[in-house]
Amino acid sequence: MSSGPSSHESGDVLNEARASVQTSSRVGTNLAEAKGLAASLPDLLVEARRVATTVLAGWHGRRRAGPGETFWQFRPFVAGEAPGRIDWRRSARDDHFYIREREWEAAHTVWLSADLSRSMDFRSKLALASKRDRAVVLLLALGDLLAAAGERIGLLGLSDPILARNAAERLAETLMHFDTEQSAFPSAMRLGRFADLVVIGDFLDPIDEIEARLADYARHGATVHLVEIRDPVEEIFPYAGRTEFRDPETGALYTIGRAEQIGEEYRNRLLARRETLAATCRRLGWSYLTHRTDRPATEPLLALHARLSTRTTQGDRP
Repeated sequence: MSSGPSSHESGDVLNEARASVQTSSRVGTNLAEAKGLAASLPDLLVEARRVATTVLAGWHGRRRAGPGETFWQFRPFVAGEAPGRIDWRRSARDDHFYIREREWEAAHTVWLSADLSRSMDFRSKLALASKRDRAVVLLLALGDLLAAAGERIGLLGLSDPILARNAAERLAETLMHFDTEQSAFPSAMRLGRFADLVVIGDFLDPIDEIEARLADYARHGATVHLVEIRDPVEEIFPYAGRTEFRDPETGALYTIGRAEQIGEEYRNRLLARRETLAATCRRLGWSYLTHRTDRPATEPLLALHARLSTRTTQGDRP
């Protein structure tokens, strides 16, 4: 006669079943988040274009004046680029169009990255948009402005750099297939010397992990621009009395009897985290911006323009 499974075996089976359910739940959640992001991208692209147009009047471009760069290589012409960039003499040799790429153009790329994880979905009644939507709008609007200025741009860890007028649309198309669990701080493998990297997020990952990745970027010789996105209630902490908080990443619930008693400690810790990252950026000659989602998106976009333009006027080139 066969006997039933032992308690140990039953426990193993139960644990495997729980793990399978949790994995399926995670996959379903990620799929729903990806679909939600894809559905919102057309509207966010329109908003990004509006923001970029508002800023464009003060954007004088980052093209380098004069031909003072050394020839680097010929590369194939990409649809969407200005026809005036075609080298007709080289293109006449065969059936393809070619761009004469110079050393500075080959070396310099502006990489973009945004945190689109669950913690970025937060939006209070005081905010104009969720942190995630604001991050996407800033990323696409900056991409639109950089493309208009003739810059090579790419999504670090997600796409190759491109030089095209329709860069914002192509960035949005890439984001439609975005894995929401991907870090806001991707691998530095594609970064080269003299590249710029703009990272947009709430920077709530463990501080030692963020600093380790920033150190990796520094070793690759890139210049990093951090844009911290914060909902207004995350800064002012207006909670009082019995309050239940939910961790957006894990779903864990935390209940506090008198929330006002932890307000000051919370604000101090948030400020200390911000000061740590800002100090790292100052030490490395990088930039650090803070932006609240109750403020217009044009403000951080203008500030980013100033920082990127300053690097150009200082003659920061190979």
